[in-house]
Amino acid sequence: MQRSLLVCVCAAVVCAARAGRHDAYSSTAVFGVQLRNSSDLELLHNLELKLNLDMWQYGMPRVRDAMVIVPPRVRGEFLSALDEAGVGHYVHVQDVAQALEEYDEDLASWRSSRTPRKIFDDYHRYADIDAYLEEVAAKYPDLVTIVNAGKSFEGRDIKYLKISTTKFEDHSKPIYFMEAMIHAREWVTTPVALYSVHRLVEDLRSEDRDLLEDVDWIILPLVNPDGYEYSHTHDRLWRKTRSTDPTVDTTCIGVDGNRNFDVRHGVGTPTDPCQNTYAGARPFSEPETGYVRDILAEHRGRVQIFMDIHSHGNYVLFAYGDGSLPPDALQIFLVGSAMGAAMDAMKLPEAGFYRVGNSATVLYGSSGSAQDYGQVAGAAASYTLELPGYGHLFEVPPQYQPHINEETWQGIAVTARLSRALYRDRYNAANAQP
Repeated sequence: MQRSLLVCVCAAVVCAARAGRHDAYSSTAVFGVQLRNSSDLELLHNLELKLNLDMWQYGMPRVRDAMVIVPPRVRGEFLSALDEAGVGHYVHVQDVAQALEEYDEDLASWRSSRTPRKIFDDYHRYADIDAYLEEVAAKYPDLVTIVNAGKSFEGRDIKYLKISTTKFEDHSKPIYFMEAMIHAREWVTTPVALYSVHRLVEDLRSEDRDLLEDVDWIILPLVNPDGYEYSHTHDRLWRKTRSTDPTVDTTCIGVDGNRNFDVRHGVGTPTDPCQNTYAGARPFSEPETGYVRDILAEHRGRVQIFMDIHSHGNYVLFAYGDGSLPPDALQIFLVGSAMGAAMDAMKLPEAGFYRVGNSATVLYGSSGSAQDYGQVAGAAASYTLELPGYGHLFEVPPQYQPHINEETWQGIAVTARLSRALYRDRYNAANAQP
């Protein structure tokens, strides 16, 4: 009897803790917005800045609805502005706090039925991810080198793997640099990076041997470990880093890492450090984005593909965020289209088809992004990859993760093979005898 009572008490404490973690989103709703044209997009962007709204999905006029989280304090003003402009809208999630509590319960139930859990099929914590990187490097020293880029703001090691049959010494091979989890709440992104490690090293198949032998790989699976941990322990929807800057503000925490790069930094972004898309007081104010910069600088001239992995929406996007195009835009588009087609060939019925194009044209204008910086820092092709959400937005059930991993790997493989061919042509031309 006493044991049963203790179990009930413990369960109640756990449920209360979970519920308390999401209290900030009580009575907060997610609205779908039916965009008709660029004017509707501009209206929504202005409301985002004015009302400090959190955009969960930037829509495409007449193709995909936008999704925006709206707290009760500004709901009336938000809906009035849409109604006045004749913009259609609907409730997608009635109560975010309740939805997050249900997600926690479903996740716990799923995990209890799966032992052991693969590192790339679930949303493991920082310590498990770090241990996996160390384990792979120790087990395959002839292929894998682990690099500690440095400390995060809160002191966590940020590590990445260099995967190569020639220890990065053969400069006739292109480098494929992928990174994930700049935005802390986008949990499905890191498993894709870890699965790529698995497929290249632990489960190399005969059809993929060329990817290992002819391409060098840099895989950084957790750019923002501080924010990621915080999204597990305190706020599931946390997006930013966890830095503080008392010269700017003493209460607001964090910077949007994907606005913190040195390409048109701060253009069109909010000056309020409390907002989700705050770009920081200066470019590379965050140590985490500085490490990405340093990797690109170290290997300038050899990075053929820079892939910044995000969630969600089924997009393959390329530079620049102001709508201008890099010189090789057609080639970049064709490689991105091949990636989208490879992933679409495996897509689930509930997923949209991948849209490929310039990020400002397909979605919205932006500044300070990793995608844009990768392009100016010498990558031949720099992309933002937005993975599927299946209608679950950021709370994609882990049951989908194996499919996302395999589907995305097929797209990565296509771009790697194309990049290898394009790099070889460029390398041979540059090193041809006069």
